[in-house]
Amino acid sequence: MSQDVDSRQYDHPARGTLFIVSAPSGAGKTSLVRALVERVERLGVSVSHTTRNMRPGEVDGVNYHFVSEAEFEAMIGRGEFFEHAWVFDRHYGTSRPEVEKRLAAGEDVILEIDWQGARQVREQMPEAVSIFILPPSRAALRERLSNRGQDTPDIIERRMRDAVSEMIHYDEYDALIINDDFAIAVDELEHLIRAERTRLTRVRAQHGPLLAELLSADEPDR
Repeated sequence: MSQDVDSRQYDHPARGTLFIVSAPSGAGKTSLVRALVERVERLGVSVSHTTRNMRPGEVDGVNYHFVSEAEFEAMIGRGEFFEHAWVFDRHYGTSRPEVEKRLAAGEDVILEIDWQGARQVREQMPEAVSIFILPPSRAALRERLSNRGQDTPDIIERRMRDAVSEMIHYDEYDALIINDDFAIAVDELEHLIRAERTRLTRVRAQHGPLLAELLSADEPDR
């Protein structure tokens, strides 16, 4: 007689994993995440809200949700942000409903946020996986900031000072990647994402019917 295996415990969809990616400005975080999303299925980036001005080439709702200071403050009052922070004299925040909806649907979601926002998220969701990206040197960081051609020398100097303040918090994260060789850094990020997808709770939720069949005491097909 076969053992009765209750597969109802596996009938819910696998919840996605929340990934936090932080880095100082100029470390290459945005380019790395963009390349990562193109390579990994069922992985997306949360679109943050911000009060800063739109830069050339950016699209509202794609790069950021650009809102006024008044609207941002109203959203804070309504408790609509998963996290929010004051960075470079502007507000940045992550929509809680958007993130929760995508995770519940089984999508892995990346938050590109600074260390302040990362702390807020970890307090609410300690199971989130946090990754910090560093430049290979200060000289390389300064060169990258200068080559963007978007900031004045004074702003670049300020960003360099702020970068040090940001990098001090690298040891609060679960993983650390040094973006010296771009291709290698993307590979390392991909490996981290795929490794998380092999965790027992994730696999059990996603492949419940298969596990139920494998654990059944029925005679195997001959």
